Amino acid sequence: MKLPAPFIQLPLLFDADALAAEIGRFDESMWRAHPDGIPGNSALPLAAVDGDPLRGDALQGPMRPTQALQESPYLRQVLGSLQAVLGRIRLMRLAGGSEVSLHADTNHYWNERVRVHVPILTRPTVRFQCGDAEVNMAAGECWIFDTWRLHRVLNDDDRPRVHLVVDTIGSPRFWRLAGGGRSHLAPREGWQARMVAPDPSHVPELEFESVNLMTPMTFWEVRGHVQFLLSEMLKHPNIQAVAGIATAFVGEWQALWYRFGSAAEGAPMYRKLLDGFLREMHRLGSDMPLHNGASLAAAASGLLGRAAPLPDVPAPTEESSRSGGVGVRPARGAARIEQPVFVVSSPRSGSTLMFETLAQAPGLHTIGGEGHGVVEGIPGLDVPGRGYDSNRLAAADATPAVAASLRERYAARLVDREGRPPAGGAVRMLEKTPKNALRIPFLREVFPGARFVYLWRDPREVLASMMEAWESGGFRTYPDLPGWSGLPWSLLLVPGWRELIGKPLAEVVAAQWATTTATLLDDLGSIDPERIVIARYDSFLAAPEDEMRRIAGALGLGWDRALGGELPLANHTVSAPAADKWRRREAEILAALEPHAGVVERAAAFAGAPLPA
Repeated sequence: MKLPAPFIQLPLLFDADALAAEIGRFDESMWRAHPDGIPGNSALPLAAVDGDPLRGDALQGPMRPTQALQESPYLRQVLGSLQAVLGRIRLMRLAGGSEVSLHADTNHYWNERVRVHVPILTRPTVRFQCGDAEVNMAAGECWIFDTWRLHRVLNDDDRPRVHLVVDTIGSPRFWRLAGGGRSHLAPREGWQARMVAPDPSHVPELEFESVNLMTPMTFWEVRGHVQFLLSEMLKHPNIQAVAGIATAFVGEWQALWYRFGSAAEGAPMYRKLLDGFLREMHRLGSDMPLHNGASLAAAASGLLGRAAPLPDVPAPTEESSRSGGVGVRPARGAARIEQPVFVVSSPRSGSTLMFETLAQAPGLHTIGGEGHGVVEGIPGLDVPGRGYDSNRLAAADATPAVAASLRERYAARLVDREGRPPAGGAVRMLEKTPKNALRIPFLREVFPGARFVYLWRDPREVLASMMEAWESGGFRTYPDLPGWSGLPWSLLLVPGWRELIGKPLAEVVAAQWATTTATLLDDLGSIDPERIVIARYDSFLAAPEDEMRRIAGALGLGWDRALGGELPLANHTVSAPAADKWRRREAEILAALEPHAGVVERAAAFAGAPLPA
């Protein structure tokens, strides 16, 4: 929850020694390691879904006291003094020399709830950082902090730190209590905290939340989340476009809500509308920063990703809800991705149309759009996290933790051609983003059984479309790329981009195409040809149904859809297609391609296509 200050101390004080004695009776087997195995981080659930400590990481479901809390009278008194409706509650332990890494909580759960900390075992050297502020929460004090800002905890001592951590929506009484708190910058002189001493005769009745999330979300909640996101955006070239799309989305949601409310028959329409909105947020906002450092795309997915019903998808955990957390906890019954299919090509080669058409094959699942945010939402895989080098990812980047996280992130979003999530077990995934043309070694490491569809298109047509994309302003991936001049950087970021500073646009896009294509061909050359399917854009346009049957068959898939008449325009079309549209810029395109004649020839030979005449 966003607060007016990074840290606020509540006017409550507890007997830390009594709390330490009470939790000291808990057996070590009751402590649970961090779901992603992060060293030094462990927790003991006190309130969890259905009171089950094995569900202590879940954020969705009725929160109830665990046996550990029921047997802890002073902990119950501490919680009762908050006078709040309680959500998930844990004892959180941080081993000596460990840390809680920097992150911001952008999930819907955290936008509605404040997090209360009561230190039980701590030392003056334990530092809690939030935004630009840093405090040491002393034993027995009571604090809340702004989870929307980037925050982390450092334990420089060699002894463990243990906090009681309470998630709550609060209550009118709680917020009156918080109103008597003090900011971390306010003086302590003249301010007092009320001592809540252990009282064996007092056993308070605690109130726990039973509802965490309504799906579909009401129109009013969706509108509130969207307005909040728009208010958090920093200056960016895409602001007007995002605001227009967001306004239209809210209006469409309102129409659906007043038509269907929460009735089941509206679910597919809610889901389709939401998926389309999130695709646009990832297209326009993957590099649009918010005030807290998260991207608009990541925050939109966190706040609204479950606004529409998506049955059988694992309920979110804290770790899957952070901007900056590495992993997603594997869930029982989740889909297992086998032999995924990646459409790879240079940008503007027709891959969106190919993807949207091939996605109609029976048995294929997609995330509903491109996977930019899925991959780059993992710390260290985004461009800023790699020093703005490029979108290239190598096999070494697919560490076991990263690979497991990526598989889970994809699996949690998959739906079939009817918008239904997989029931579990092995599934085939279809994915495309032009950035994957620079990531084949990485993808093969994550998915050893991966298949690749290489899409070739006449490079003259590709360059014309790339120039149009740059000039349209709708494909700005890195508008504030350090050191870059001219039009804001658009499309994928290739190795060696700094050598293109100051070059004419035609030369920039020609280098983008050539670098991407050469890298792609090098990587495909090391793969068993049986795992590669060649597709030509011209052949696809000429006989789409025949080509779909051929491609699907080569991938071990069926095809049962008729593609009569003209194919629909792809989602990312800038202007209406036309034969030889590229000739409007023929002279500059041919001149820009001339230094890359070897790559042009090599690509045509690999695709079995004639050289451009």
